[in-house]
Amino acid sequence: QVQLVESGGGLVQAGDSLRLSCAASGLTFGNYGAGWFRQRPGKEREFVATISRSGRSTYYADSVKGRFTISRDNAKNTMQLQMNSLKPEDTAVYYCATNVVGTSTTPTTYNYWGQGTQVTVSS
Repeated sequence: QVQLVESGGGLVQAGDSLRLSCAASGLTFGNYGAGWFRQRPGKEREFVATISRSGRSTYYADSVKGRFTISRDNAKNTMQLQMNSLKPEDTAVYYCATNVVGTSTTPTTYNYWGQGTQVTVSS
């Protein structure tokens, strides 16, 4: 069956960096657009970044633009989120997901989701 597994979360200080990874199995990853979402405490799940099937197109939420970079390696069925200059407000559970439309900011267009990885940024 399809599985998306996130890794790389942890506890860091403000200004630090983290690199999240998403490993996909049970599907041809290159056939799907993909993205990262996050859910902060007490908030709804929100869009972070998305990447096209080929990886040539990306799009970011304003809150992370210039600090986060999304990338993918279809040969390895993986996707990454490089997070720099982390802020306490980036504290959240981060989820990777795939979709059939390409780049998308809308959660309802995503068909497969991982279980999430916790990122905690202390001030």
